[in-house]
Parts: sequence; C-alpha cells; structure tokens
Amino acid sequence: MASVSLKSVRKVYDNGIVAVNDFSIEIENEEFIVLVGPSGCGKSTALRMIAGLEEITSGEIFIGDQLMNDVSPKNRDIAMVFQNYALYPHMTVYENMAFGLKIRHEPKGEIKRRVSEAAAILDLDDDQLARRPKALSGGQRQRVALGRAIVRNPQVFLFDEPLSNLDAKLRVQMRSEITKLHSKLKRTSIYVTHDQVEAMTMGSRIVVMKDGVIQQTDTPMNLYHYPANKFVAGFIGSPGMNFIEGTMEKRDTRTLFVSEVNPELAIEVPDRFTDESLKSYTGKKLIMGIRPEDIHLEKSAALKNISSSHPCIAEVIEPMGNEIFFHLDVGIGSNVLCRARMDNTPERGKKFQLYMDLNKTHLFDAENGNSIH
Repeated sequence: MASVSLKSVRKVYDNGIVAVNDFSIEIENEEFIVLVGPSGCGKSTALRMIAGLEEITSGEIFIGDQLMNDVSPKNRDIAMVFQNYALYPHMTVYENMAFGLKIRHEPKGEIKRRVSEAAAILDLDDDQLARRPKALSGGQRQRVALGRAIVRNPQVFLFDEPLSNLDAKLRVQMRSEITKLHSKLKRTSIYVTHDQVEAMTMGSRIVVMKDGVIQQTDTPMNLYHYPANKFVAGFIGSPGMNFIEGTMEKRDTRTLFVSEVNPELAIEVPDRFTDESLKSYTGKKLIMGIRPEDIHLEKSAALKNISSSHPCIAEVIEPMGNEIFFHLDVGIGSNVLCRARMDNTPERGKKFQLYMDLNKTHLFDAENGNSIH
C-alpha cells in the first residue's frame, strides 16, 4: 500500500512529439483515481511511465517514499491489467494466475493459497481454472487478468482501458465489480479510460487530459458542476453540454448574453456572474454552456423567476425509455439538446417554448476556453 506522486513528468519522443507535458499529481494511499481523455491525449503513456514500461524525459515519479525513475518495472511492486488481457494461450487459467508468483519462486503452497483466494473473490470455479483462455468469454478472461494482478498483492494496481473490448452490458457489470474489488482490497489504483461514464462512476478523483496536459483534477461531481474550461465541460457528461457563441450586452439594468448567429436569442446572465468578472468581456466573444437536463419544455414552479424562455422547433425526438432527447432548433445554426421526462411529447416540427435554468448556465472565454466565474 502506497501513495503515488508525479512531479513535472514529461515525455518527448525522438520525433519531437510531446506525449505528456508537466504532469504533476499526488495520489493518496488507497485512492482510486481515473485518467480520462480522448485517444492520443497521453493518459496511457502516463500510466506506462508509472509502470516503468516507458522512460520519462524529465520529472520524478515516486511510489511511497521511493524515487522510481531508474527502478525496473519488476521491482516497482505494481500490477498492471491490460486492454487485451495479455494471457498466455497455452496455459490454463490457474497457470496464468500463478505464473507471476512462480517466476518469483514463491512456495507451491503459497501460490495455491493466493490463486484460490483470488478465484473466490472473482467467482472463478475449479472448472474455469482448468480451462485455457480461448474457452472463456471476454468477461471471464478479464476476471483472469484481474486475478493475475490480485495474486501479486502489489502496492499499486494499474488499469489500462481494461473494459474496452467488452460489450456495453458487460462493461457496466465489470466496472461495478472492479469498484467493489477496490473497496475490498484497499490498494492504490490508477485507471485509464476514454469513457467518461466509466470515469464518473468509478473514480474518487478524475484527471481530465488533453494533448498531454492535465486540464482539471477533481471529484466527479465537481468536474460536472464546476468545469475549469470548455473542454472539460464538453467532455464530462453524457450527452455533452450545449454551447452557444455570442457576446455580452448591457440593456438598461440587465446584462444579456446575445447569440452571435441569432440576436433574438438573448439570455439573461445570472447574478452569480459579478460585474467585476464580466466587465472585461463586454462586446467580446463568449461561449455560454448549458447541460441538456437544464433545458425544459415546460415551466415548473422551481423555474419561476430563474428561467429564460425562447421559441424553438423540435427537429428530432429520441425516446430513450425513461427519458426523451429533443434536438431543438433555436435559430443558431446547430441544434440544442434537451433531456427531459414528459408525458405529452411534442410533435416533431411543432413550435413551442423552451426554458433555460439560468442558475445552471456556464460562461467560457472564447479565446482560451477558460471558465468565467
């Protein structure tokens, strides 16, 4: 059991490509932290540097109090679970799980005890332990890969997109099992994924990455409600946040955000954005963001005095069972997505009013994407 610390870690390849830049984070003992971002953002490279599978260009990596820069992977006391399972096809499940202990010359009795304990945790029975990997389903193979990591009893678990090869239903089941496994084993865990739903449901903290740089590190709900910039706001949340480009205008005593494409779409800026924070943006291009669930197709008592009403047309209606997605034309060149529960579904092509919850709107600097508070 150990903390993990990365201090100004950088990875530059021979061709000059910077894969990870100024990566700094303190991961507490027993924490489950998730690195998330689009393909090519550097999250797997960061994980491989922690494992020692990738050399760092500069910076420092600590596991516990020990500097790991020049320590070989086998001596870092970590266990890694890979995307492709990395099982030996000619070995049985038992032999795959025992292999790491066998090459470390652990006693046979100890090996059997550890494999049996891991198999019990993962619901792998004696029949499955005797099979070879090709005779297992994808979910069972992933359990074997997890079991091989568990038997090593490492200080740190590293997961590199371990669920990406599974179907959607099995991914939901396996992410729940990994979360329960972490609670049971109480080991520091670092998990890489491009799936923000996985990140939100599994991580105690999430590191959002883009182009090799950390954009924000925070709890799932803080990332959702208080994104540091437009990228985080758009990446976290499913469906993603709606964005509208426009400028700030003063009309009488009101401050309005006016759509660049449709000047008739003028949205009142809530009081929480102070005059001090907005004064430098008057007349400059801004981006307003609002999540689909904060757009409503009927005005409730809860929205009284905090909503902004605008005409729209429902271009696409997508029933999802317990909710409905409305793709709304408000005259800005692209649809605004509304996520709602409604008994009376408006007809496609029909005009009606939408209501924005002004307290849930976000403003971003159009030049650098930073959130405005």
